[in-house]
Amino acid sequence: MKFAVLMLAAFAGAAVAVQSKVNGGLGKKVGLIEGSFISFLIGTLVLFFLMIFFGKGNIFAMTEVPKWQLIGGILGALYVFITIFSVNQIGVASTLMAVVLGQVLLGAVIDHFGLFGGGDYPITMKKTAAILLLIFSLYLFHR
Repeated sequence: MKFAVLMLAAFAGAAVAVQSKVNGGLGKKVGLIEGSFISFLIGTLVLFFLMIFFGKGNIFAMTEVPKWQLIGGILGALYVFITIFSVNQIGVASTLMAVVLGQVLLGAVIDHFGLFGGGDYPITMKKTAAILLLIFSLYLFHR
């Protein structure tokens, strides 16, 4: 099961590479903010119809969640905006290498301290070495 989940996550990563290039081209033609808006609008429409036809949850329960759990859309918009900008400056691969580094670094901190209600997954020497290798990889990759 873990292997299947890892492969699914790898597929999501591949989709992000395509999304970054597509959004970068869109942003170049229509503008950074406008490209981000169009990307989110289309994504929102797709999710709306998926929710209508396949959703099993209760969207109205969002009034009961802690307010900080509602910032995901803001963070997603920030991510899309920054990647649209970055892809046109340094390319898809360098952008995504930096994105992965940021995700792994903060993800390790979140896991280590159990932030945002998460589990406790301590930062080990192996994880520290992997993070240092990512930093070195970004240096080599974008050099």
